[in-house]
Amino acid sequence: MDEIYAAAAAAFGLILDLDPDLGEIVVLSLRVSLTAVALATAIGLPLGAAIALFRFPGRRTMAVVLNALMGLPPVVVGLIVYLMLSRAGPFGVFGLLYTPGAMIVAQCLLIAPIIAALTRQVVEDLWAEYEEQLRSLGAGPGRAMATLLRDGRFSLVTVVLAGFGRASAEVGAVMIVGGNIDHLTRVMTTAIALETSKGNLALALGLGFILMTLALGVNAAAFVIKDVAQRRQG
Repeated sequence: MDEIYAAAAAAFGLILDLDPDLGEIVVLSLRVSLTAVALATAIGLPLGAAIALFRFPGRRTMAVVLNALMGLPPVVVGLIVYLMLSRAGPFGVFGLLYTPGAMIVAQCLLIAPIIAALTRQVVEDLWAEYEEQLRSLGAGPGRAMATLLRDGRFSLVTVVLAGFGRASAEVGAVMIVGGNIDHLTRVMTTAIALETSKGNLALALGLGFILMTLALGVNAAAFVIKDVAQRRQG
């Protein structure tokens, strides 16, 4: 037990002293996750809204596939991206394997279906509520999409925050495509796994505390945004 207390004290010391190694890992983690979330949002929001509003053959199948992809195993995504980006793969010419770019691609593929599926549900609920009003104003699916995305912005912010929480906690896919290379592709989750195996509990705990703080912050932000939205609607 004394060893755990000592490791926790050392971890807080690293955080308070702004340890450069710890800071480098945190900054890279945020850069990778935020970029992946931005790309996934740009893909997921319009895709989910389009599936909710447009009527076309295979629409229900696409909705089912999106829901299924929400539970896609990260290691499978990592393996697919690895094969795509390896020298023998179709995108190997870009040299992205074992770079932050490959990690961004993997995280984007993981969270885009989550954002798209949750967006579809939000937009479908809004469409059921405002369909008659929008049709009476002559709004087609395209105009309705923009209107409903704007009207549901508070709920959609929580969707994006959920995507960020998923991305920041990812370890399997980024380990496969990033390689956990020191000073290049080492992020918080992969560093925690490595430092724990090495017995460096101080750095592992320090990163763990920061990761938990981020997770709590994201959930708190989602709760506050949802509460504000409900107050405005009330």
